[in-house]
Amino acid sequence: MSHRRMPPAVRAAYRTEMRAARTGADPGIRWQHLERAHILSQPWPWPHTRNHLAMFTLAVAQRDRREAFGQVIRIIVAAPGSALGRYPEGNTGRARVGLTQPMPMPADLAELLQVAQGEPGPGVIP
Repeated sequence: MSHRRMPPAVRAAYRTEMRAARTGADPGIRWQHLERAHILSQPWPWPHTRNHLAMFTLAVAQRDRREAFGQVIRIIVAAPGSALGRYPEGNTGRARVGLTQPMPMPADLAELLQVAQGEPGPGVIP
């Protein structure tokens, strides 16, 4: 994505996911929101890094050493990867997933990112 700033619709969805991750009571649901926010944030260095910082914080709170260590690595590479356009689309950002492993993207997020790029989404008639 060539935009320097996150488009407003993507930013709103990203903030909604990050807020839900912060305020959720169930840890599994919190991770799901962080994963969705990660997918949205990948093209932009700062939001992408902030997402990994939030993942690190949750991993530490859960005393999950493997996840916390994996997030430290991802915090280091998130901004350069985003800035260079080198990130695997759809990747959820968790330590259990390879750093360069592309993954299927949820349809709603794929459509949002396509529209933000100026491409018609699957349900959009040009």
